[in-house]
Amino acid sequence: MRNKLFIVIAAIALICYSCKPKPQADNAEAQPEEKCTVKHLDWTRNAVIYEVNVRQYTKEGTFAAFEEHLPRLKELGVDVLWFMPIHPISEKNRKGTLGSYYAVKNYKEVNPEFGNKEDFKRIVDKAHEMGFKVILDWVANHTGCDNIWTTEHPDWYMKDSVGNLKSPYDWTDTYELDYDNKDMRTAMTDALKYWIKDFNIDGYRCDMAHEVPTGFWNDVRKSLDSIKPVFMLAESENYDLLEHAFDANYSWELMHMMADINKGMKNADSIASYIQKLDTIMCPDAYKMVFLTNHDENSWNGTEFERYGKGVDAFAVLAYTLNGMPMIYTGQEIGLKKRLSFFEKDMVPSWAENATTKFYKRLNELKHTHPALQAGKGGTFKRYNTSANKELLIYSRERAGQEIVVMLNLSNKNIDYTSNDAIGRGSYTDYFAGVNVPELPRSLKAWEYKVFVRPK
Repeated sequence: MRNKLFIVIAAIALICYSCKPKPQADNAEAQPEEKCTVKHLDWTRNAVIYEVNVRQYTKEGTFAAFEEHLPRLKELGVDVLWFMPIHPISEKNRKGTLGSYYAVKNYKEVNPEFGNKEDFKRIVDKAHEMGFKVILDWVANHTGCDNIWTTEHPDWYMKDSVGNLKSPYDWTDTYELDYDNKDMRTAMTDALKYWIKDFNIDGYRCDMAHEVPTGFWNDVRKSLDSIKPVFMLAESENYDLLEHAFDANYSWELMHMMADINKGMKNADSIASYIQKLDTIMCPDAYKMVFLTNHDENSWNGTEFERYGKGVDAFAVLAYTLNGMPMIYTGQEIGLKKRLSFFEKDMVPSWAENATTKFYKRLNELKHTHPALQAGKGGTFKRYNTSANKELLIYSRERAGQEIVVMLNLSNKNIDYTSNDAIGRGSYTDYFAGVNVPELPRSLKAWEYKVFVRPK
């Protein structure tokens, strides 16, 4: 159901939040940290998220068929299974043959195409046994056009000028909910609590979270945490959502910036400026979910190979080594070079492991083991200036006596460089090659990436 309109929405939301005046502290001792009350679970610090597109994952497109992939994903090294919406899909105004996951017919039921509630409970329990966490995709801004609420509680919806239920934007297979209605808020909260209480899921990825009042999410977080501590991911770049409701939000701006670098429209300096900006607008311990692709980008805007070209691996290294939680989408780990249809059956052609799989295994291992890469509590980003700052992004992060140095050539030309910074002094271990080097290299090939580690 997504399209390029989302980019505009996200950009406007970010600008509006970034530009609004900051409230003044009531006293001299008040600090920005006091505004941020979300307490992250320890397991979230070095976790990798994996987005599961059940429909396209297997020929059967069921929970039972997907369950067979759990050992493979465990070996890959992912930690959190994010299931795209598992609810029944509305038939009224349905797009395509199978419709959009995001046109929910009933918040407390399971899409019969995937199986039944017992099948879903089984996969959650199995995932937990294997050490995974499970989060559900939740659509709170709107429902499908024949959701049970449309007939039972039509007053819970927004209306147009003549009193008809109204679709948000051009999402004509959905109707927009009215968050001024307290009864609807109560029912939505109850539905969110249901999957925590009855299925023991570990949290939610909340679709277009900034389209729903922040106050609702603040209340919901308290309600869910009263059942069990949860992890909450906002599809948004509104930073107020991170203060009391969500652990992490999206990195759309960075994602588009990487694509623009591939096109020659931006450069390595743009990344450095972006990271510096985040330090001024985010809660100190908040996370970004950092990603190259997802269900929207793949279906509507192209594969990561289409958008990042020969820089795809360098950008993946960037995503994994910045402060945040990296995410892998269905098929990304085998180098899927296909746009998956959004409203039709169009499964991943093969799950054969290859060099891309090994690459992501190594990145996941690095994320899990290096203390400087812990989300929120990791090492401070330190950039090294070079004679080629527009092309090269060279930075280090250090924590608990361990240092990581990342070298990225974000251009399509070979670069020799000089630097007055203290890089290259002392030996390092080349993480991907597994060999010790006496000093850091002073040249990088087009789109080349290097990762070095050493005790500080």
